[in-house]
Amino acid sequence: MSEFEHDYPFDPAYGRSLDELLDIPAPAPPDGFDAFWQDRFAAATGVTTAPAVGPQEDERDGCRIFGVSYTSVGGLRVGGWLVLPAEGPVEHGFVIGHGYGGRQEPGADVPLPLPRSAAILPCVRGMGARSRRPGIPGESEEHVLYGIGSRATYVIGDCVADLWCAASALLELVPELMNEPEDGAGARLGYVGESFGGGLGALALPWDERFARGQLTVPTFGNHPLRVTLPSVGSGESVRAYRERHPEVMDVLAYFDAATAAARIRVPMMVAPALFDPAVPPPGQFAVYNALPERRELHVLRAGHFAYAGERADLAALAEARHAFFAAPPA
Repeated sequence: MSEFEHDYPFDPAYGRSLDELLDIPAPAPPDGFDAFWQDRFAAATGVTTAPAVGPQEDERDGCRIFGVSYTSVGGLRVGGWLVLPAEGPVEHGFVIGHGYGGRQEPGADVPLPLPRSAAILPCVRGMGARSRRPGIPGESEEHVLYGIGSRATYVIGDCVADLWCAASALLELVPELMNEPEDGAGARLGYVGESFGGGLGALALPWDERFARGQLTVPTFGNHPLRVTLPSVGSGESVRAYRERHPEVMDVLAYFDAATAAARIRVPMMVAPALFDPAVPPPGQFAVYNALPERRELHVLRAGHFAYAGERADLAALAEARHAFFAAPPA
């Protein structure tokens, strides 16, 4: 029985205990999975991102916040925010992905996980306040289906590339991040992503050695074969309904499975999956964590995508754990 009272016509805990969730595997990779993503990464890192920084828009929590844009694959300009320390040199760098509601402002992503950090907060193509583009749906239920008929055209692949190009843009804007820290402490370039951004991060990190650590919260796109059997709300339900009409889509989704990709990540990771989540079924979230081969930390949340008493304290505890994770010396 779910811990929380709710009005959903299904159980957002999906009848699984923590022990059962920790047993959910990742699907086997389809033929050419690694080559597909390696080719996508090579194309993204070949892009001249030409980042452009706008005037300062805010200063808070020890950070200066600027508008930024850069070029991603297909020649598309992606917008977002650049965050720099208000004082002193940059010692850490982050790419921070957003959820499937898009990003309208830096919001709770500032303060950053570590002080004296630079970060880029992109709005991936079609999403948020700064990357709306004609022809790409801006609502999650439609965005998640855009180009889904082929692995070559599926928008999720280009959104992953937007993150790789964000890293390239950040390193161009803050070139000192290319240097090794003298004391060897902490991650030099970290990734943080929640929900949609968590799933994109799991797909992005196996192929990009510029990232030293990653933290994913309630990550989506985990174990598609199981996920499409579970009712939910939002983008997941949109994919489930589409699959009922077009079962052949599973051949495409196999290349965009966050759990399959997570099995290939070789850097320390912290995952914060939820036991109860009406938007991203917990079995898929835990599949991402379970697939990680080594150097992983688990921070279980009571719920995701759901307001509840005590949520603020739980999120504060997650922020504290995230800080400790990124501040830890290299393994």
